[in-house]
Amino acid sequence: MTALSLGPSPRRRAVLARRVRLLVAATIAYNLGEAGVAISVGTVASSGALVAFGLDSVIEVASAAAVAWQFSARTPELVERREKRALRIIAVSFFALAAYVAADSVRALVGGGEAGHSTPGLVLAALSLVIMPFLSHAQRRAGRELGSASAVADSKQTLLCTYLSGVLLVGLAVNSLFGWTWADPVAALVIAAVAVKEGREAWRGDTCCAVPAAAGSTAAAAATGADADCLSCPPGCVCCS
Repeated sequence: MTALSLGPSPRRRAVLARRVRLLVAATIAYNLGEAGVAISVGTVASSGALVAFGLDSVIEVASAAAVAWQFSARTPELVERREKRALRIIAVSFFALAAYVAADSVRALVGGGEAGHSTPGLVLAALSLVIMPFLSHAQRRAGRELGSASAVADSKQTLLCTYLSGVLLVGLAVNSLFGWTWADPVAALVIAAVAVKEGREAWRGDTCCAVPAAAGSTAAAAATGADADCLSCPPGCVCCS
């Protein structure tokens, strides 16, 4: 029977922690720029969707900053002690995003405003569709190997920003082509529901934080029906979702 890995070595953990810090720094830098552009052009175009997109970027900065604070600790033990507090901050950021998007969507549906056309806004949303999935995947992979629920949760926040980018693009396109002004707020309400789900998981600490199994554990995974990368998932963890 093949023994399972108990997790990365101290040297590997140091490499992964440094990688998470770099990815979080890149996420913060990009989202600060994204927020400034989106809120500015959204205000000019009277686009509630663009302004909401910019505020989502501000919330993503808060989430990433919580992870940056956690991994700024000098020792692995302190990093672990900061985990729960970082998760709570991320959860609150999910709830805040869901509340704002839901309120703005309802306002749009009852005739309180429509997303206006903005070429810079469309370019920004398209750019986010390219950049955000890469940042999310890289951080999620490092977080899983490191066993950090907060890093994985923040990567989901980044991925949610990608979804909002798609919603913004599709909503504006459908509105322009067919005049379906309800398309954007309805799609945004779906994103808000997802944000609530992710926020609840982060608050409970149910985010997948499995330490990847040893290279030879594929057969064991097949025998148990589990994913080879998730054999060490703790009870109640939503693994590899």
